[in-house]
Amino acid sequence: MIGHVSIGSSFYHCISYCLEDKRELSEEKKLTLAIQDHLQHKDRAEVLEYNKCFGNKYELTQQFKDVRKLSRRVEKPMLHLTLRLAPEDILTKEQFREIGRECAKEFGIADNQYICVLHNDTKEQHIHIAANRVGFNGKVASDSNSYKRMAELCRRLEKQYGLQEVLSPKAFLSPKDRLLPRHDSRKEKLKTDIQQALKSASSYLVFERQMLNLGYKALKGRGISFIDDKKVKIKGSEIGFSLVKIEKILSQNQHPVMKNTGEEKKCNTDSTLVFNFFNTGKKNEEKQNYNSDSSGEVVKQAVVVIGQLMNSEYSADYIDPELQRIPQKKKKKPALRR
Repeated sequence: MIGHVSIGSSFYHCISYCLEDKRELSEEKKLTLAIQDHLQHKDRAEVLEYNKCFGNKYELTQQFKDVRKLSRRVEKPMLHLTLRLAPEDILTKEQFREIGRECAKEFGIADNQYICVLHNDTKEQHIHIAANRVGFNGKVASDSNSYKRMAELCRRLEKQYGLQEVLSPKAFLSPKDRLLPRHDSRKEKLKTDIQQALKSASSYLVFERQMLNLGYKALKGRGISFIDDKKVKIKGSEIGFSLVKIEKILSQNQHPVMKNTGEEKKCNTDSTLVFNFFNTGKKNEEKQNYNSDSSGEVVKQAVVVIGQLMNSEYSADYIDPELQRIPQKKKKKPALRR
């Protein structure tokens, strides 16, 4: 069994998510998925228990808000708990009600307003508990050590109901148990999907769109995280794909290294010939101390070679007048006699 804990400021959004179908699915898509995986995507939510509250999402939200006024100091009065069974584990609805009550007791909301909802749109059975942290006595349920408490609760419920044992997060394991190798199939799948999306993406927007098509929502800030269809959030750095690395790969895709084609070879060869020609001319000039006439001849030959290499329209007889100008040495002014 895997548990999740979160707190928030909005009663309406949490209650709506628990009671309604997934918003991104159209009616046609729900029907297609239901036939494909034999799950209930339309009217997926089944309320197992109303505790000191009743009604639809609007009525429940208003009731939660009324009680929340008893303690205005709390900034996040919404408590959202999720309990998901491991694959192949199955419990009855009555057993889920009992588990929901155990969970409410563990987090100090047994006497508060909450609803326990079973979702039928996934292969692994799971329930959601949307609760008001503010009680009728004005006290607020504590959220300290929430993940540790949830991990201990899951281990206890697994033994009580004969469920598969799932390792707790490493932070809550003994030093000995932390050394055991862990295989997280969810992270492995995300890593594979990121690699697939990066192969053909040349910009971040394209990469983000491809990840969305694969069922992930990318959150970009100082780093990058991904949320899958199970609402599980995973940091990119945890699987070896930090934001810096992803942007580097996208940059390489946008500016690929040029292949050494025949045209490039020809261009390199032509450039080498011109370079060698001028270097040779320079060395000869240093050795033989060409005069101004021979320098003009060198310039003329250079124009001919460049024109042939670059398919220029210049003719061999044409020389730019600017190139024929011979620099004249400045005459020294006669020294003034005292």
